[in-house]
Formats: sequence, C-alpha cells, structure tokens
Amino acid sequence: MLSLQHRLSLQQKLSPQQIQYQKLLQLNTLALEQRIKTELELNPILEETLDEEIDLEQLEETPDEAEEKTADEDETYDSKDDEFDLEDYMNESEAEQELDRLNRRSDEDTIQPIAPQRKTLRENLVDQLRMLDLSDDEISLGENIIGSLDRDGYFKADLAKIVNELKLFEEIDVTIDHAEKVLQEIQRLEPVGIGSRSLQECLLVQIRNSSYDPYYSYLAEKVLSEHFDDFANRRFEVIQKTMNLAKETLRTIIDLIHKLNPKPGEGNIDSEEMNQITPDFLIEKVEDNYIVTLNDRSVPSVTVSKTYLEMLDTNKRKRKISEREKETHKFLREKFESAKWFIASLYQRRNTLMKIMRAILEKQYEFFEGGAKLLKPMIYKDIADEIGMDISTISRVVNGKYVQSPQGIHELKYFFSEGLTTDSGEEVSNKHIKEIIKEICEHEPKNAPYSDDKIASILQEKGFHVARRTVAKYREALKIPVARLRKDL
Repeated sequence: MLSLQHRLSLQQKLSPQQIQYQKLLQLNTLALEQRIKTELELNPILEETLDEEIDLEQLEETPDEAEEKTADEDETYDSKDDEFDLEDYMNESEAEQELDRLNRRSDEDTIQPIAPQRKTLRENLVDQLRMLDLSDDEISLGENIIGSLDRDGYFKADLAKIVNELKLFEEIDVTIDHAEKVLQEIQRLEPVGIGSRSLQECLLVQIRNSSYDPYYSYLAEKVLSEHFDDFANRRFEVIQKTMNLAKETLRTIIDLIHKLNPKPGEGNIDSEEMNQITPDFLIEKVEDNYIVTLNDRSVPSVTVSKTYLEMLDTNKRKRKISEREKETHKFLREKFESAKWFIASLYQRRNTLMKIMRAILEKQYEFFEGGAKLLKPMIYKDIADEIGMDISTISRVVNGKYVQSPQGIHELKYFFSEGLTTDSGEEVSNKHIKEIIKEICEHEPKNAPYSDDKIASILQEKGFHVARRTVAKYREALKIPVARLRKDL
C-alpha cells in the first residue's frame, strides 16, 4: 500500500570550494607553494602568471552558457554536482577527515602545523619521565639526571653528588636508593639504554628489554654480564669454549648484540630538527605605523589559460559537435570550474590571513612596541569575535604559520596564552611569567643559583602565585638548566 509521508531532516552540504578553501587555509607559505605547483600540473586550464594581480573579471568573461546544454542533449550539466552530500564522503578517508575537522568544536580542533618543531631528545626524556608513577621529588631527581647526560646519552656524573646537591640546594628528601631506582626507570625510556653509566650497562639494559628470541637473549645477556672483556676484545674462541657453544649459536648471539645501539644519544641529545622557517607574514614599522604584508613572493600567481578558454568558447558556439569534441568540451568545462574554485579559494585564503594577522597586531600592539613583557592574555575567541569568524578558522590559520616583526620571528600561536591574575588584580600572560623567570636566573648569584622553590618564592613576592612544578616547566621551556648545572665557581 502506497502512502505519502513528510520527513524533516537536517543535512549539511559542503561545496568543493568550501573544502578546498579549508585545506588551503591551514597551509603555510612553503606548503602552499607546493600545492599550487601540484595544481598547475593537474589542471591544464591553470597557468602561472608573472603578474601579481590576477584579473578576476577574466573568469566571468566566459559566457554562462558554458554551464548549459550544448547542441547535443548528452552535454547536460547538472549544477547539483557542485555540492557533495556528507554521505558521498563516507568511503573517502581524506574528505571524511576534513569534514570531521570542519564540524569539530574549536576546543577539540587538533590540526597540526605543517612543519612542527621537534623537541630535543632531552626534552622528550623529561616528558616520558613525567608520565611515570613517581613522586615529585623523584621526578625532580630524574630531571637532574637527564640534565647530566653527555652527548651520547651516557650518565657519567656522580649519582651520590647529585643526591647531596639536591638535598642542599632544593631541600629534596631523596636517598641514593631513590636515585638508583629513578636511574633504572630512565634507562628503560625511549631510546632504551639512555642514561647508562657504561657500554656494558647500556647493552645489558637493551637486551633485557628487547623482544628478541628468549633463548638467544638469555645467552647474549650472559655473554655481556660474564664475558664482556672477552667480547670487547673479540676473544670469541674463549667465549665459545667457556660457554660450550656451537659456532653457529655464538654467531647468532654476536649478531644480536651488534644490533644493539651503543650510543642511544647518538651525539645529538640537545639537537633539534632543523626546520626551515619561512615567515608567512612580515610586519614593519614605518614611522609610527605598522605595515602587515603577506610573505608570498615565492608563491606562484595563477590564472586561467586564454588558449583553453578560447577552445571552450569555440566548442560552445558550434551547433553540432562530434563525440570527441563533446568529451573535450566536458573535460575543459570541468577543469575551468575547478580552476575558478581554486583561484577564488586562494583569494579568500589571502584575505582571511591578512584579516587575522591585523587583528592580532591590534590586540597585541604593546608587544610589538615593547616585547614579551607586554604580551597580553589572548585566546582564539578574542580574535574570532573581533573579525566575525569561527574559532576553528582562527585555529587553522595560527597553526604552523610564522610572523617576522621587529621583535623577531614568532609562530602565531605564540600570541595566544592563558592569563594569570596577580595580587593587584591585573591579568598577565604566562609568557610574561617566563620572562620574569629568565630575568631572575640571569641576575641570581652565580655561586649559589636559585632552586625552583626559591624562584617560586620570588614570584610569590612579586604577586605571582606559581607552583614549583610550573616554574620547572617554564624554566625548561626557556632551556635554562637546573640550579646545580648553573652553578659557577
């Protein structure tokens, strides 16, 4: 039995241009340059132009009939194809991920920068240490141990001396047994074997925490613990005779040990990934005004090819066209639409970026005048409300993009920070606290540097209520060593 039913449903449809715009928005200058080059290769309608200004009216000169039927009924163009239903993307992982990002709440947005800065190995070790089930004192002890590692990741310092200095300088209640326990925990962090006191210990830690065959791992551990000198001096015959091993078994054991890493730090414990930073914005002060420009001189300017436009127009004007001409016309028309969307998205991206950067400049004007001490607390919502855009749009723009100004080069995310209320009721940025910590360390007694507890107390006196753990986190972010390592005779 047939029946009529009314059903209301809420659907979200995104045009290809909207999706393309969102993708372009999160690209930095270098990534955008590569994206445009790729599009130039894929779309013959697009061509690079030396002119910085592209005549958008050229895109409107092509008659609207290009979207209508030609002389043949088979050339029907359905404008509904310009929109994609969400269901159309269910089997397309990339589009699905993009839509998920578009619909996600701003505070849940997890878009990553195109070229994220990698932490040093030492910083990664500290992060791993803080994930362990250790007390505050043990974590502080572990941070001191990690700070004492040499370039190859070995711990060559005196553990007892570190314990005594922590008791003296930071008044932490730790024992040598605590120190041994923490050191063993550090040695099991990634890379395994880091913090070992000798090559023998380094290899033993790795073999004990490996996933190799248990039988050969046991034999390898025995070689390293009981016959290390013979192994180091390549006296394999002695090992074979003493342990009563077959030659093939010994060869397997030796090969297994050779797979271990003798230098977990690899000589680069303090090195960072060398990311080439190309500022996306340039801010210059001209007399009393700041001028914001988009640093896109290396980005190719694109326009539509007149040659292909003429071909499209010629085919459109013909009353009768062959099957091959139909296919050519359809192909050119699709590429023309794609080119229009792409160029429009580039312009929209440029306008959005400039609007956001100018808003940041206005909100943080005092920073550009006087530096980090004058940085104000600011969140994404402040800029979103100022320019009438969604918070997720602000998030896409600030991630992985940099600005060069008289104050140096900063990632746009740098200008956003939570506020901290002082005793006087003034709200200051947490980056302002970091600057104060930096100043305190610069002017501390060189023969008796301040502990994190002491720095926290000084901040309390200045009206900033900051915990010791927070001070330690800010100090490490500033790459300032622990007190013991700052001591100067």
